[in-house]
Amino acid sequence: MFLTMSIFKIFFFIALAYIFICGLVYLFQEKLIFFPEKLKRDYRFGFSGTFEELNIRMEDGVFLNGIHFRSDSSKGLIFYLHGNAGSLRGWGEIADIYTSLNYDLFMPDYRGYGKSESRIQSEEQFFDDMQIAYDHLKQFYPENKIIILGYSIGTGAAVKLASTNQPSLLILQAPFYSLIDIKNRYFPIIPGFLLKYKFETHKYIQDCKMPIVIFHGDKDEIIYYGSSLKLKELIKENDKLITLHGQYHNGMSGNIQYLEELQKILAD
Repeated sequence: MFLTMSIFKIFFFIALAYIFICGLVYLFQEKLIFFPEKLKRDYRFGFSGTFEELNIRMEDGVFLNGIHFRSDSSKGLIFYLHGNAGSLRGWGEIADIYTSLNYDLFMPDYRGYGKSESRIQSEEQFFDDMQIAYDHLKQFYPENKIIILGYSIGTGAAVKLASTNQPSLLILQAPFYSLIDIKNRYFPIIPGFLLKYKFETHKYIQDCKMPIVIFHGDKDEIIYYGSSLKLKELIKENDKLITLHGQYHNGMSGNIQYLEELQKILAD
């Protein structure tokens, strides 16, 4: 009898701990997904080349800060959605990769990142913000001159944006099949219904009519390479998956193979 009661108590406390952990995941999942770096409003960016800051008002009056980099002879615009950590202070360093290929580049900081106000509160809000920013840039570029490019968490918004607009090209760097899929791989014990952010890339990518190019490192330790293999089964016959051999999750923008393939793509 004593042994039975002891086992019952053990299971009870395990169940209690599990419920507690699930509650924390639900309440604080933004802190588990997004890792923003905040910048003071008077912070001055010191990038080389020509650029200007843009502050774009969202529907609720919040301003998102972004940087519009200019090339010397523009062929169009790359609308770049960065990863889940840092801010434009670091991400802006890659702009010259694209401006040197004669493309202007616009990169927004998400809510709570850099100089952008407020904080991310829902997937719908995140998507809506990127649509408003995209609409703002469409005032200056025709859509057939716009390329949407997303990196990591930015691929979720990039695919959703491309699925409801008509850019000339969609480029994805280390995309996920969905955040549910990532959760199932690394944290299968956590119920999927707890996730407010599902980022169903596999669903939206099937509505993208423009050409798609996917880059993914076969050593990616965060968003596993198989994510892109599964997406490859859903995209159009002429779309591409380019495997970057030996590439981990971070540092793709400096990968020689990536830069060579990018130059071919943007030269077309």
